[in-house]
Amino acid sequence: MMDKVLPHLYVTFQKGLTALLVVLSCWSNLMAQLDTTRFTNHGPQLFASMIQGSVFAEASDKRLLVYTVVRGEPAHLLGYDVQTGQLVLDQPLPEADGAWDLAQATDGTLYAPGANGSLFAHVPGSHEVTDLGIALEGETYLWNLTAGKNGEVFGATYPGCRVFRYHPDDGFSDVARGPLVENENYVRSLAFYPKTGMVYAGVGSKAHLFEIDPQTGQKRTLLPEKYAGFEFVYGLEIVPGSDGNDRLFVLLNNGSITLVYNLKTGLFEQEIADIDMWALAGSPEGESVFLTENGNLKRFDPNGSFEHAEVVAEDIGTAKAFYYSADGLIYLLTSDADLITYDPIEKVLDRQKLEVPRQPIPIHSLQLGPDGKIWSGGYLAGGNAAFDPATRKSTFLPGMEQTEGMSVLDDWIFFGIYPKGRFYKYHTKDPWNLVEGTPTFIGQIENQSRAFAHAVLPDRKQVVFGTIPEYGKLGGSLVRFDLRTETMHLFDSPVEKQAISGLVYTGDYVLVGTTISGGLGIAPQTPEAKLLGWDPESGEKLFELTPVPGAAALTGFLGMPDGTIWGMGDGHLFIFDPKAREVVSVQQLYDYPPFGSHVWRSAFLVLHKDGNVYGTDVSELFKVDPVSMTYTKLVDNAGLLVQDRGGTLFFRRKTDLWSLRLD
Repeated sequence: MMDKVLPHLYVTFQKGLTALLVVLSCWSNLMAQLDTTRFTNHGPQLFASMIQGSVFAEASDKRLLVYTVVRGEPAHLLGYDVQTGQLVLDQPLPEADGAWDLAQATDGTLYAPGANGSLFAHVPGSHEVTDLGIALEGETYLWNLTAGKNGEVFGATYPGCRVFRYHPDDGFSDVARGPLVENENYVRSLAFYPKTGMVYAGVGSKAHLFEIDPQTGQKRTLLPEKYAGFEFVYGLEIVPGSDGNDRLFVLLNNGSITLVYNLKTGLFEQEIADIDMWALAGSPEGESVFLTENGNLKRFDPNGSFEHAEVVAEDIGTAKAFYYSADGLIYLLTSDADLITYDPIEKVLDRQKLEVPRQPIPIHSLQLGPDGKIWSGGYLAGGNAAFDPATRKSTFLPGMEQTEGMSVLDDWIFFGIYPKGRFYKYHTKDPWNLVEGTPTFIGQIENQSRAFAHAVLPDRKQVVFGTIPEYGKLGGSLVRFDLRTETMHLFDSPVEKQAISGLVYTGDYVLVGTTISGGLGIAPQTPEAKLLGWDPESGEKLFELTPVPGAAALTGFLGMPDGTIWGMGDGHLFIFDPKAREVVSVQQLYDYPPFGSHVWRSAFLVLHKDGNVYGTDVSELFKVDPVSMTYTKLVDNAGLLVQDRGGTLFFRRKTDLWSLRLD
């Protein structure tokens, strides 16, 4: 096995050396362009021990190990000795911030699908991780993996909706010779059936289930028509059955329904609601399936109904990986990093907590709080932090999931939370304790997912949120929350098939900027973003126009002292007169990249006391002189932007919070 991996190790060493030289060169250039008396790196603000892909694997010395990937910048592959709980491997996955799955091939090699399009290999028991490179050109994200036969492994890709095969002797190949479904982006789940050699693949954001012959690339669809309205086939697992009635478990994510498909008869036998279908364990004789449901470990006979499943242990958690040992023991790793051993004969359970090293995670949102602190939210593991510019101390605040956008009204901070279009408010003079209701949940919008854009209406004591829809859907919404009455009102997007990417209050109405993008997994169906006036009381659209012809999204709205509103559209600055309801001018400031899969937010603008407007977009921090309209690029690798009460600018560089002092 090592003779197959060693060439990859050499290639990886050369790649790593080249990458190191590039990093050193970039760092040298960065330091040359930064005035360290004005630019300050305040370091990572958000940390997490969020584990993703997990699997039990045997080393060559027969030790049973459990592997998991902890999300971070970069993600790390961790390995633990199951008997002792000792951490025996901690290696980064370069350029990947996570991995949703792990799989051990028949030759013993462990594979990890990187969240950057690369496939990584590891020999269990060793201390190296090999970067095998990009699986398929143009595929930027790998999802599930499944082990095939004779050392091969199959993987699922985004955004091309493809399935790849990898073998150490053959390299990468495209199994179905193109996308499984035209105009879909995700292959989200995979399973391999050794008895027939068939690969099963689940697709989203419009659910499809395929059986694929990897030898010919031929495929046939399996999902009954009644389930065509679901978003994703999110998970697939195969378990043995008696008399050859092996079964494929199929998770449909929105609705949390798991279908049971008999691989022998070709019939869908059951619908099971609300089980944790991340991982299952089936006994070799085919009489038992173990899984978790609502935190409990359950066993049922797949030849019968799940209604007769029995709880064998309570308060286990959600299983990320299962292992059914030759001596009949059940091992599982939970999402809380609990390693559990269960003896179904003696009905004895043992639990040990694995120590997962915390990793810094990217800053996903920034906001100046009413307490004068710089608030941030983390991607993808969530959590929040508050940085005090006076003390330069940061406080980590756990509990909430991914914050897409924030806004401030009086002493309240409002949060738009992904997933499932949820909203919270927090009074900054209260203790942070999500369990006790601070922050407080204030509502959720069905079929909406992300609220990046916020507008505060202080005279009305209201906040308006603009949303992006769920996966595979077009058309966002406007949501008005009234702080005095604690009520929330939903209004459909004023532009059909467009979502909301920019909001600002003019004092009379809300100025709304749209994006042609919807949720992931669906292409736009309109040509350009719109600018419109919107009455927050009636929900009436007051006017509509196109400030930047052809722009995919309008973002970065900023009220100026002269009463105009500045905004950005695909690198073009437009100035809008809210009284006259007309665009005063449009000027291109910088080149904008071609449209990719989506644009939900882009530019961020702030007005400084020195009279200049500062902004970030296309990974640049820049300055615009409002008098001469001169554009000056300041630094690269900058995103998001806020300023504190003293006028210091704060922006992010991946995991790190940076500041620029202008006086």
